[in-house]
Amino acid sequence: MREVAVTEYWFNLETGQVEVGRQSPWDKVMGPYPTYAAASRALEKAHERAEDWDEDDREWRGED
Repeated sequence: MREVAVTEYWFNLETGQVEVGRQSPWDKVMGPYPTYAAASRALEKAHERAEDWDEDDREWRGED
């Protein structure tokens, strides 16, 4: 059976760099991501999600 190499990308929270394959400890990275581009947007995406959740919370509490 032929094995297919799967590349995972990780965003390093300390360096702000994308790692090909996890090279740093778990508490220093976000991921894995399927592409370099997705990993490079990790913090931006996390901020967007947090803002969406905050907005949902305000709506749920009736604080529009």
